[in-house]
Amino acid sequence: MSRVFRRLSSTTTITVKATPSKDHFHRSLPTSSFPKGYLATGIHVGVKKVPGVLDVGLIISTSQHPASAAACFTRNAFKAAPVVVSDQILSQNGGRARAVVVNSGCANAVTGRQGLDDAWAMVRETDALLPPLSSSSAQNHTLVMSTGVIGQNLPISKIVQGIRSQAAEDRSLASDFAAWERAAKAFMTTDTFPKLRSRVFTINGTDFRMAGMDKGAGMIHPDMGPATTSFGPLHATLLGCIFTDAAVSPRSLQSALTYAVERSFNSISVDGEMSTNDTILVLANGAAQQNNGQVVEIDEETDKEGYEIFKTELTQFAAELAQLVVRDGEGATKFVTVNVKGAPSYEVAHQVASRISTSALVKTAFYGEDANWGRILSAAGSISVPHLDPSKVSVTFLPSDKTASLPVLVNGEPEKVDETRAKEILSLEEFGICVDLGGLGNEEATYWTCDFSYDYVRINGDYRS
Repeated sequence: MSRVFRRLSSTTTITVKATPSKDHFHRSLPTSSFPKGYLATGIHVGVKKVPGVLDVGLIISTSQHPASAAACFTRNAFKAAPVVVSDQILSQNGGRARAVVVNSGCANAVTGRQGLDDAWAMVRETDALLPPLSSSSAQNHTLVMSTGVIGQNLPISKIVQGIRSQAAEDRSLASDFAAWERAAKAFMTTDTFPKLRSRVFTINGTDFRMAGMDKGAGMIHPDMGPATTSFGPLHATLLGCIFTDAAVSPRSLQSALTYAVERSFNSISVDGEMSTNDTILVLANGAAQQNNGQVVEIDEETDKEGYEIFKTELTQFAAELAQLVVRDGEGATKFVTVNVKGAPSYEVAHQVASRISTSALVKTAFYGEDANWGRILSAAGSISVPHLDPSKVSVTFLPSDKTASLPVLVNGEPEKVDETRAKEILSLEEFGICVDLGGLGNEEATYWTCDFSYDYVRINGDYRS
């Protein structure tokens, strides 16, 4: 369905395309594919005004092995209270944690001392749900996340009461798909579907499982770096957490996550806006190995082959979760893959891909299904690329249906574009753009973005109401 408007000052008719349904991205997943040793749920406590809408999610590890934890947090100067608190806990615990609590409906960002107190209250109440763990001396075991409107305080008494309810006999914490789905739904703000995925993988003959959930549809252009743990110095609203029953050392878990985030969550953009709350967390509790006696953690120095397999699995999984955010972009009608190759380094390719993906002119052309490749080239050229020779640059449109691609610029020379074919490609809900920088090197990077539509303006024009 489309809506039609007429400009008051002209006879031009503007056809507004309806945002396509995203329901098919919401999948039922087998409980057997979820990691062992975790309990999850989502509950309604009243952060959100609509009765019954889930707004607090809980995921806790029941493993007796102290879970490793890693995080990448926003680099925004106005870091939200839950970002500050979670970073502090990871630093104090040397990369260990046992639970995650998240609320939606309020970001608890730019909320001063009260915001920090509220985040710590959520930590303490969730800690109280955890079974005793004799081998851990840590005082705080829970990482906290929040999402929603900035500059408002949490209704913390409602949240505390809701978390405490999970200590009762009729609590909803469980390990089946329905429980994980409740947790994923509690993350949602303007999201149209819960973003939940799982997978099974094998390392050294042992099967492991991984589950993850994230949220985000607007204010999406993350730039996240590692937590300030002892493993090294720092290297939207988007929230995500991944859980595995593999055992991985804290330093190697952080190393793998940093690599994965750069190639997934740090490679997406809906509107070019970095959030105060962007956070990606990973817990690895070793529950899949406990039946074999002593748990041996995968480490990049002592088990390089096992670590590389885990890093690859985590990166692929993170990319799948990150792409779901773009697919659900506020008002988005197009999912676009931007590939930049022939670069002297990954960093250069990533910068160029990011610039193209965040250009309002490029994104509005995507919405209008206009193959205006000059905008793509202009965006790419605004990044300083050493020794770039414009006479060797090429641009190609890539259809997702595997039909013939459409070169529009080859070695700096414009092609005679078949506008009908160009319209066919850009009318698809998914397509790609390839920019070849002309062989400055063999490095490449991929970004995932979407178009800018009228609905994006409508959604964000009255977000707080």
